[in-house]
Amino acid sequence: MTFPALPQRAGDRPETGPEVPHLQLTQTSPPQIRQELRQWMAGALPGISAGRSEVSVPSTWAVFLQDTSAAPGALLFPPRWDAEFAHVHADGSLHLALDPDDHAEFLSSGWGEKHPLYDRGANVVMLYAPRDRAELEVAKKVVAASYRYATGRAPSGPDGAAGTTRAAGVSGATGAAGTAAV
Repeated sequence: MTFPALPQRAGDRPETGPEVPHLQLTQTSPPQIRQELRQWMAGALPGISAGRSEVSVPSTWAVFLQDTSAAPGALLFPPRWDAEFAHVHADGSLHLALDPDDHAEFLSSGWGEKHPLYDRGANVVMLYAPRDRAELEVAKKVVAASYRYATGRAPSGPDGAAGTTRAAGVSGATGAAGTAAV
């Protein structure tokens, strides 16, 4: 995969929790930015459904592969390992599955960090919460990279906006119950 070029993230690294559930404690997203990100994800990623994360705290909104299969070799989130590939926490931070070949470039950009279970084999990184519309555009690029890894194809349209989705609960978290907090 080719990870998108990202600008260096401005400012200090936010504080995050050291354990599961892995949450961002400072520099969180304004509610409007979180809502815009969820709406974009629900509309721009063909073949997905949206709802409550199966692996994180109940307030976490996630996207799942529904009308498409996971790409061969893609390691997504538990418990199914082939459906949930990204989720947005109430603080605006995201956890994503990315191509392992892209981890070093993503982490060096300053936009995120390893999940506490990363060194135990979990293919999960945290993308820091977008604080404004410019950072929202960066978040869209990283989410699109996660989608490409999960499906083997890019979202369609100039900004990834096209395709059919079954996205429930865009404004909140609905769906399956969480099993372990990521």
